[in-house]
Amino acid sequence: MHRSSLAHDADDCLFDPAVRAVMAEFTLSDETLHLEAASAVCAARRAVEWLRLRDTRGADLSSGALDILLRLNATTGEALPCTELARAAQVGESSVDALVGALEQAGLVERLPGTDGADCAVTRITAAGRNWLDSYRQPTQRAIAGLFHDFTPAELAQLRHLALRMVANRERMEHYLDLTEDALS
Repeated sequence: MHRSSLAHDADDCLFDPAVRAVMAEFTLSDETLHLEAASAVCAARRAVEWLRLRDTRGADLSSGALDILLRLNATTGEALPCTELARAAQVGESSVDALVGALEQAGLVERLPGTDGADCAVTRITAAGRNWLDSYRQPTQRAIAGLFHDFTPAELAQLRHLALRMVANRERMEHYLDLTEDALS
């Protein structure tokens, strides 16, 4: 894993001098704050994903497969159609099919015929899947707590708020771009 040398700026905020230099070269400017922030968000996401996947107990699960398993675990044992899983995970149905296939091969979920005659089967978590999540839960909670060591509850709430503002902005931009593309068609 890449180890960065972080520094403090004049406001005592962390920054990555290497990222700043690369972004200044890219933009041909010293105005790099937006790009540095985006890079920091990407680095933080990689840190969270690395911790989430670090202790997958030999199941060799991808982040997407783990998300599907967590969503199925949140049900009371009901099976969910791939269309619903795809919508919840914000990926295509073919991606969900591949993720479910990996989980099924590991014995963590099972596919059942759809009840409404749809082309898509439904998927539910198995007892082995719930047991696997039980053994995964505590190490993951400890690792994530370590990642956020020394963060106050207010800082965590602010971090969540800022991250979700980025998501909302992306959704707004996507809607605008869709409207623009439709108008040009």
